[in-house]
Amino acid sequence: MAIDTCIFDAYGTLFDVTSAARIAAEEPAFPSLADHWKKVAADWRDKQLQYTWLRAVTGDHADFWQVTGDGLDWALEASGLQEDAALRDRLMQLYWELAAYPEVPDMLGTLREVGLATGILSNGSPEMLQGAVQSAGVGRLLDHVLSVESVGIFKPSSKVYDLVGRAFGCEAGDVLFVSSNGWDAAAAAGYGFTTVWVNRLGLPMDRLPARPHHVLPDLTGIPELVGSL
Repeated sequence: MAIDTCIFDAYGTLFDVTSAARIAAEEPAFPSLADHWKKVAADWRDKQLQYTWLRAVTGDHADFWQVTGDGLDWALEASGLQEDAALRDRLMQLYWELAAYPEVPDMLGTLREVGLATGILSNGSPEMLQGAVQSAGVGRLLDHVLSVESVGIFKPSSKVYDLVGRAFGCEAGDVLFVSSNGWDAAAAAGYGFTTVWVNRLGLPMDRLPARPHHVLPDLTGIPELVGSL
């Protein structure tokens, strides 16, 4: 069974979700963030993900932009920064142009050179994903950028993973799915994809019914892994 399609989660996998808070903390306009940016970034990401899961369970879907703003509001309040409207506006602006991890362009380019189809499957809204892809300059290296908004529910719903087969005309067994979220890689493995968990933080494996097939510290090893499958 050969892999011919490589699909990536976006936020935290291709794009560095901590870069918005890190950049804002370096700007003279926001000295209050300098000592708090790591906590704000971590809390923001945690709440962003938690809100997607809760909305998926309750059926109260909202697009990822709203969820991202709600998560940021919680994170800022947790650090006592909720009164700084300019800071909030700046952080949300920066989320549209998140930096890609440094290995991303070369990795995607290598996959394309060997003939693989490539794409993104993300909770992000189409507009957010377009902004991130454009900012990172990787649009030419992707065949499809797929958003959960077309099915109205967040990962790990199987309705989201179904989007890959419909867009690429492939079977689940043809797909290598790559995510920095262990729960996402596990759910996709249960769905039938071959999966890679990009465990950048060296976290323990999630206790879930399925497990990722492979674990890597970053994306540099993806082309070699694909060649071995």
